[in-house]
Amino acid sequence: MSASFTYKFMAALGRALLGACRDLAPIIGVIAGFQLLVLRQPFPELLSVLAGLGLVVLGLALFVVGLEIGLFPLGEALAEEFARKGSLFWLLLFAFALGAGTTVAEPALIAVTREGAAAVAEAGLIPDLPSSVDRYALGVRLTVALSVGAAIVVGVLRILRGWPLPLLIVGGYVLVMLMTLFAPHEIVGLAYDSGGVTTSTVTVPLVTALGVGLARTIRGRDPLTDGFGLIALASLTPMIFVMLFGLIVH
Repeated sequence: MSASFTYKFMAALGRALLGACRDLAPIIGVIAGFQLLVLRQPFPELLSVLAGLGLVVLGLALFVVGLEIGLFPLGEALAEEFARKGSLFWLLLFAFALGAGTTVAEPALIAVTREGAAAVAEAGLIPDLPSSVDRYALGVRLTVALSVGAAIVVGVLRILRGWPLPLLIVGGYVLVMLMTLFAPHEIVGLAYDSGGVTTSTVTVPLVTALGVGLARTIRGRDPLTDGFGLIALASLTPMIFVMLFGLIVH
């Protein structure tokens, strides 16, 4: 490891630690204020709480540094290389694989689909067996992953063709409202929540870097107005696909 990289890493980590402390200060103040002034009780296991807060600060700082020196540059470099090669097929295939692959690995999505599958089993819509619950949760996860992959493909085409983002978003939510009328009511809440948890710690950095890198490379595109919007599409399509999944399964 070179000295310049070490210095850069330590400087970035120091800034990230200060930023994490600043960002967490309001919520810590709220919790401490209610605990001491409203509930008027000492913190249970104070040492464990402080140790946990320290780990959270360190984890957030390391995550931010990883984004700055690793994921963001990697995503932008890949997007620029694909754009320079001029192969639309490989660019779209890469966009789909990136969206689907990162979504499958989302911890929040895994947690939500497990809880959703358990609730569906309790409602009697599927057999209340571990294998059935796991199979249902996996089906929802794969459905969401495919939907995000499709969303990233549409987003990349939007950047390449210059399609207006508001038209896509408004049209998508109109479709969501229409499908809500026909989808089984048991799946609607899970579909809406799936749209929120897909864009989390794994997906957002790489997808954002992909959009910004493409917009920066293609002539006539503005990274600020054209490079962003992929995350909005990735949050929209899971609602449609999961409700479609519910129509097919239930």
